[in-house]
Amino acid sequence: MLSGAMYDDLTLELVEARAQAVHLSNAFNATWGQPQEVRDDALRHLVRSVGTGSTFEPVLRVEFGENITIGRNFFANFDCVILDAAEVTIGDFVLFGPRVGIYTANHAIDPGERAAGGCIARPVAIGDRCWIGGGVQIMGGVTIGNGAIVGAGSVVTKSVPANVVAGGVPARVIRPITEADRTGFKTA
Repeated sequence: MLSGAMYDDLTLELVEARAQAVHLSNAFNATWGQPQEVRDDALRHLVRSVGTGSTFEPVLRVEFGENITIGRNFFANFDCVILDAAEVTIGDFVLFGPRVGIYTANHAIDPGERAAGGCIARPVAIGDRCWIGGGVQIMGGVTIGNGAIVGAGSVVTKSVPANVVAGGVPARVIRPITEADRTGFKTA
C-alpha cells in the first residue's frame, strides 16, 4: 500500500486496521471539552506524530491514522477526513477550514479489479504556513508548497507551488502572494 503499487483493500489486516482507526477517532472526538492535555494524548494515539499546539475540532475521521505526520501549531476546523493509505505530511502553522478532505487512495479503474478490492495510493504533502479553505478536497499525489492558500471549495488534483493563491475545480494558480498582501498586522 505504502509502496505505491496496487493493493487489496479488502484484506483482513487492512479491514482490522481501519476498524481500530474508527475506535481511536471516536476516542479522540469524545475528548471535546476536556483539558487540552487529554485531547493531545488521544490525538497522539491516533496519528503517527503530531507537533505541539496542534489540534482538530471534532469530528475527525482517518482511515488508518498511522500514516499521518502533523507539524507544530496546526489547526483543523470541524469535520476533517483523512484517508491515509499513503503518507500524509502536514507542516507547521497550517490552517484547515471546515470539511477538508485528504484522499490518498484511489480505487482501480477496471471494474473487475475495483470489485476485487484493487486500490492504489499516492502520498500528500502540505508545506508550512498553508491555509486550506473550507470544503477543499485534496487528492493523492499532491504537494502543496509552503505558504500557499487553497480557496474554499477547491478540488486539488495537481501540486500547488509555494506562495500562491490557488482555487477552483480543478484547482489552479490564481496569483502569487506578494508584498502587497502584507497588511502590517502584528500581535501584541
